Amino acid sequence: MAGKLRHWKEKDGRFYARIAVPERLRSYLDRPRSELIEPLGADRRAALRLHPAAVAKLQHLVTEAEQKSKGEKPDPLPARFPLTETQMARSLYAELVKMDDHFRGVPGACDIGVDDLRVRWLRNAMAGKLSDDELQALAGPWVRQFQHLGNTDVVRGSYEWRQLARALCVAEYEALSRLAERDDGDFSGTPTHPMLANPEVPEEPLEPVSLSRLWTDYLAGRVQAGFLKDGGKRQEPVLKSLRSFLKHDDARRITKKDLLEWRDHLLHVDGKAAKTVNDIYLSTIRSIFAWAHDNERLPANVAATVRQPKPRKVHSRERGYTDAEALAVLKASIAHQPKPNQFGFVRETAHMTAAKRWSPILCAFSGARISEITQLRKEDIRCEGKHWVMRITPEAGTVKTGAWRDVPIHRQVVALGFIDFVQAAADGPLFHGAANPARFAMAAASVSDELAKWLRRSGIAPKGIQPNHAWRHRLKTKAREIGISDRVVDAIQGHAGRTAGDGYGDVTLVAKAAAIDRLPDFELT
Repeated sequence: MAGKLRHWKEKDGRFYARIAVPERLRSYLDRPRSELIEPLGADRRAALRLHPAAVAKLQHLVTEAEQKSKGEKPDPLPARFPLTETQMARSLYAELVKMDDHFRGVPGACDIGVDDLRVRWLRNAMAGKLSDDELQALAGPWVRQFQHLGNTDVVRGSYEWRQLARALCVAEYEALSRLAERDDGDFSGTPTHPMLANPEVPEEPLEPVSLSRLWTDYLAGRVQAGFLKDGGKRQEPVLKSLRSFLKHDDARRITKKDLLEWRDHLLHVDGKAAKTVNDIYLSTIRSIFAWAHDNERLPANVAATVRQPKPRKVHSRERGYTDAEALAVLKASIAHQPKPNQFGFVRETAHMTAAKRWSPILCAFSGARISEITQLRKEDIRCEGKHWVMRITPEAGTVKTGAWRDVPIHRQVVALGFIDFVQAAADGPLFHGAANPARFAMAAASVSDELAKWLRRSGIAPKGIQPNHAWRHRLKTKAREIGISDRVVDAIQGHAGRTAGDGYGDVTLVAKAAAIDRLPDFELT
């Protein structure tokens, strides 16, 4: 759907190009005024054809006023308001016919006939028979006029300069033809050259679509649906990066080529990993553009197929902890005591110390994602019958599936004193200190990252695995070894079912507790 045409005015059946003049520049015009207006006539199709050149002319006047206000010499700014050869030819033709209308009201002005010699030169120019010097003598003043207006920056002698000069010769030749017809009393003549005769009316430009506004509206919808609980903090740098690269904020102007060039810039200039570029940067833009297209904010999703291939992961070993590795990590975790610095102060927070002590063993017996553990709150731990249970819920931060689940706590975790720790803790998060629920997910992720760094720095976690995620792989492996149903383990870990049949029936808390009770204790002493 076409948007409102900018710098356009209609009044009493006539059309005009108009430019508002900032108040600070009005005194620098030849006549102070709040707006500049150029009449375009009463024919809408003709007015639309003349509009670009008229706007460029008015913009140039405003630019000159800006330069004067700064004490600068009002030099032309090449191609600041670029027009095509056809647009400049149409503009010149209209200007010459308009001048003829004016002079016919001046006594004696029309006694001078058309110069036949000039007409012959114009025909030769149109045919491409003139040298550069001859073209300069014939059309040079017209070219300079458009250069001065900032509509072109062609260089004399170049192919582009010759094409423009020839186009302007076409305009003058057609205008002289109208003058000759009018001298004979025929005012009905129209251009015959293909460049000027019945040109296709340009489509009216569409209003810009703000990329920033798209992001704001998309984010509001996702948050309302229960996603992006951190307010999109992870995605905001993506939008900032794209706007900075493009140097504009109009989503309607973005092409697939723009996005491909941005992708390559992220990889080769910013040095980002292929996985980060594809899974965070491109994924975010694909989602926003898909939403914008679905909601009729954009005519197409140009980001739909823009992706970055990721290197195939090479696994040199199993992805879960072996028995010996798991035991080493848990022993170091349970025995962890923060070390004071050189001044005798302990810099590690109580929350972080608790996370290092309890998070690994909770992951070992639940296969939960590490952030699901580090976001646990005191109120998420409860006794259900004879079992202690932890509720993993998006209310505490975030859950990948968006759904809560209850996971029984293994007897060894209880025996080690975890319930005593929970009951002695203050209300709220157990493993991070964020007070604002909107920051819970980010705080839990920060603790998770620090746990992984701690395990790597200390050399406790072996190379070739993800220190936190390895527990999820290990639980699946151990459960299969002792014959626990994958369907039950999926429910414990928060994995989606693999078949339609998995969606029938429920995995009850009793079934989960029976499965977790079958997991053997670790020999920690």
